[in-house]
Amino acid sequence: MRFGGLHEKAHELRIEKWIDGDGNGMDKPLRLSDLGDGYKILFAFQHWCPGCHSRGFPTLKLLHRQLKDKGVGFAAIQTVFEGAEVNTVDKLRINQESYGLRIPFGQDVPPSGERYPTFMEDYRSGGTPWFTVIDPQGNVVFADFRLDAERFVEALSVETVDLDR
Repeated sequence: MRFGGLHEKAHELRIEKWIDGDGNGMDKPLRLSDLGDGYKILFAFQHWCPGCHSRGFPTLKLLHRQLKDKGVGFAAIQTVFEGAEVNTVDKLRINQESYGLRIPFGQDVPPSGERYPTFMEDYRSGGTPWFTVIDPQGNVVFADFRLDAERFVEALSVETVDLDR
């Protein structure tokens, strides 16, 4: 896992452009607290990324289907670190509809004078597809290219059982 701050507090999101789960522009930027009090799964992608479509989005879709009603919050972030002419803001809704994901999608472009988008800088992500998991205490507990959805869902189920004892 490449995240330099693994098990450290998650950074607040600095992404300005978002669409909500229905594809409408949001009046204000999404904050981590908007995703609820439980676990949060942030998925970084690029529209032109083959791995995002062959592995990343299918994993996200499976996680969302199994965990959306269990207090897990989700957001997808297009991190435009290259291919700005292809990875445009209109691709947010295209991907949202294509995968049937009624979650917020954000467009993260590098701030003026910077090379990398804010999510990549703050979370030290290594590219796309990239999964970041934040626990209910606000700590980053996973950050990597691949997330084994079945093992993750199973781990959350075990943790929930243990918390109820």
